[in-house]
Amino acid sequence: MAPDSDATGPLPDRLSDALSQWLAGDDTSLGGLIDLFGPKSFAVVFVVLMSVPALPLPTGGATHVFEILVALGAVQLIVGRDEIWVPARWRGVNVGGAGSESRFFRAFLAVIRFLERISRPRMAAWFDHRAAGAAFGVAVLIGTVAAFVAPPFTGLDTLPALGVVVLAIGVLLEDALIAAAGVGVIGAGILLEVVLARFALSVASSFL
Repeated sequence: MAPDSDATGPLPDRLSDALSQWLAGDDTSLGGLIDLFGPKSFAVVFVVLMSVPALPLPTGGATHVFEILVALGAVQLIVGRDEIWVPARWRGVNVGGAGSESRFFRAFLAVIRFLERISRPRMAAWFDHRAAGAAFGVAVLIGTVAAFVAPPFTGLDTLPALGVVVLAIGVLLEDALIAAAGVGVIGAGILLEVVLARFALSVASSFL
């Protein structure tokens, strides 16, 4: 699924190359990313914003704004919007320039390149259906909420966020196997949160 073209020429067909070109450009804001990728910007925004909590590094809740924006985009997918909308005040946020978030995302490009090497179109026609977009939105919303509610500094947001990223990459590559793997990672992250929450409650109750 090739991205749109920018004002200076066509973007590369490979997602990682297109994102690298965007990172090297003048406008690395969230609004610039959305304008550049057009209808594909739903999945691209999910990849960029969720790549930070997807890395196994403690963020202390600093990524909650990104997760809220992703959840907003997921809801728009569910209701059938064709292009993502974000509040005007957030369109100017620099998500690809200097800063720790940008460094995290740049590091995540290696994961994207790995998935590109092993992917091939699988059930590609299914991704063009509106129902597929709604299902994509539901899965992203579930994974994002799971990442959002994870206690700070526990690292429990990593698996749900990683699942969202892998799922979004699978959608961009039109590879149902990678997309399904992303859903599986989201499920594993939620299961881990539930198991650890139950364990913590049982430990706490033993002291009461």
